[in-house]
Amino acid sequence: MLCLAQDESADQLLSSSPLALLFGMLLDQQIPMEKAFKGPRDIAERMGGLDVHRIAEADPDEFAAVVAEKPAIHRFPGAMAKRLQTLAQYLVEHYDGQVEAIWTRDDPNGREVLRRLLALPGFGEQKAKIFLALLGKQLDIRPDGWRAAAGVYGEDGSRRSVADVTDAHTLAEVRAFKKQAKAAAKG
Repeated sequence: MLCLAQDESADQLLSSSPLALLFGMLLDQQIPMEKAFKGPRDIAERMGGLDVHRIAEADPDEFAAVVAEKPAIHRFPGAMAKRLQTLAQYLVEHYDGQVEAIWTRDDPNGREVLRRLLALPGFGEQKAKIFLALLGKQLDIRPDGWRAAAGVYGEDGSRRSVADVTDAHTLAEVRAFKKQAKAAAKG
């Protein structure tokens, strides 16, 4: 089971729902990783389930109210509600709402999966590479060439991103790596 939210029920949802995992990855910016990856579970609880079609078709103001409900899913709930809904709409339009088609349709290689991730609204190069590494390292979804396509995030034994977090200890190692990298960039 994934251990990204550091919360059993949230991690169970992340482990069983590709949509929850993709939403958690989108939310993982400007807030602690654990809060970001608890977000999909909180949305599911507030909406009676996590359904890509329902989110895509929801009234934008009503969905924004779900995301903003206290405690808010993100520190920028309005902006994140729009991003999540835009992502859901993209998934419905391009993958019929089947998130796993991103990495299964037409048996893609790692470079193609990365290209598909980069095409997702809200996913830049770093987020797409980290998500590809997460698929390979923790979910055994390993299309040919996935490590090379994920770049440094695909390195075996690294501790640089959410892709490497498997428990509280590795979370601390990833945080230490990020702190060290930030200090090196400043100095």
